[in-house]
Amino acid sequence: MDGAGGFLLLGLVGLIAGTLNTVAGGGSFLTLPVLILFGLPAGVANGTNRIGILFQNVASVWRFDRYGVLDRRAALWAAGPATLGAALGTWAALMIPDSVFQRLLALLMVIFALLSLWAPRKPERLHKRPRHVTSVLAASFFAAGIYAGFVQAGVGFLILAVTSLAGLDLVRGNAVKVLAILCATVLSLSLFAWQGRVDWALGLSLATGQTLGGALGARLTVLRGHAFVRAVVTVAVVVFALRLWLTG
Repeated sequence: MDGAGGFLLLGLVGLIAGTLNTVAGGGSFLTLPVLILFGLPAGVANGTNRIGILFQNVASVWRFDRYGVLDRRAALWAAGPATLGAALGTWAALMIPDSVFQRLLALLMVIFALLSLWAPRKPERLHKRPRHVTSVLAASFFAAGIYAGFVQAGVGFLILAVTSLAGLDLVRGNAVKVLAILCATVLSLSLFAWQGRVDWALGLSLATGQTLGGALGARLTVLRGHAFVRAVVTVAVVVFALRLWLTG
């Protein structure tokens, strides 16, 4: 899959993934397998995927800030620990063999797809302010950062669980989520690029769609439209997971 058609496909996949990542999470379960199907080794796909994540979250943070739902204090109690954790997770990702990473990705895809189908409906907007910052919250974001640095895919679900514990509704929790992931991605992408694990041409093609998806996802989040988006991609996630497992 190459040529103009391939780059257009990447842009479309990026649009879907960027929207999904912003409104809920799990968009990398689409982009990572597609990059691997484009012929990238699993480790390079993992690094290349961060380009779109970076652009997508810049757009999302800007949109959430314009809507007035971004808690800038989250840079202290969420983004900081997540970024530190991402350094450790990225180091682990750079050490693991491609074949092992590909099998782990397929397994995680199935797990998160099942969770998205069986998870109970999340509460409506609670309009609560964040609770006092505790060591438990910081440790939770640090752990989420480790996962984000390692594989990225599905980390949005983990962070939304933490923001719910912090007393944030889904809209403001999503705003905190994209800020934390943005900061963690800057460090993670830098480390992958330093090790030569990034295909910039494919990554930037993916990023064009993800940037639009990030802005669109922020809009859909404010309108509480994420449930439909997650349902649409669940079948695709399962199909990609089976493909990865069989070819890993």
